[in-house]
Amino acid sequence: MAEESIVVRVREKVSEVIKGTGETVSGTAGVAKDMVVSALQSAGDVAKATAGTVSDVIGGTLGAVEDVGTGLVQTVKGMVIGVLQGVGEIAAVGVGVISDIVRATFRETRDIGQDVTETAAAVAEGIITATKDTGIGLTEGAVALGRAALAGAKDVSGDILGVAASTVSGAVTGASGIGGDVLGAIKGTAKGLVQGAGEVGADIAQATSGALTGALDGAKRVGLSAEDAVTAAAKGALEAAEEIGESAVHTVRDIAAGGVGGVKAVFKGEQET
Repeated sequence: MAEESIVVRVREKVSEVIKGTGETVSGTAGVAKDMVVSALQSAGDVAKATAGTVSDVIGGTLGAVEDVGTGLVQTVKGMVIGVLQGVGEIAAVGVGVISDIVRATFRETRDIGQDVTETAAAVAEGIITATKDTGIGLTEGAVALGRAALAGAKDVSGDILGVAASTVSGAVTGASGIGGDVLGAIKGTAKGLVQGAGEVGADIAQATSGALTGALDGAKRVGLSAEDAVTAAAKGALEAAEEIGESAVHTVRDIAAGGVGGVKAVFKGEQET
């Protein structure tokens, strides 16, 4: 069957990349992009074919990681970039594609016995990196990323705090790497995480705490102001909470007031917390 053929071919080619020259990100991106473009070009209905093709490429890629036994982070990052680039050549990249990528990657990561929180950072970095050349805005992509990551965490692990932190941290790395709006990426991802928590009935406190923790970790890594990063995450979380209800707002404000790692969010023009 065609679906099996894509999985097998991707698995073989990505295995070769991982064991090859060390250019795992670019090599995997190239394989994923080529496979997606080829499959969608020959599809009678691109919209219907996209989700299945994305799932097949992700399955083959994570299967290669399982075969080789190494290379999870760089391989996943490259895969995400390549899949988004491939879809973008044939059709519009929307939030549904991002959700498909995140949730399928989390499931495949679980199935091969790897750490979903580690995958979350790689997925986030790949998605934000790919916004520069796929037609989806960084902020829109960040919100979609956060929502999908939260839903994916509930799907496979229940580690809301860990996945939220890794997702925001990865988004920081991705935005910094492309010279994008890092604070916008933080705010958007945090907003999506809390939106996602509200949608699937997950713990909003854990989603918010994770977002602030990831913002702080990412800020330290890229040389960004810790207070600015934590505040951006808190503002994004608060925007989402205001759409959910009063209880969610109180939860986010309490966590922002307590801060993370000794750094508190500052809502200028309203109140300092």
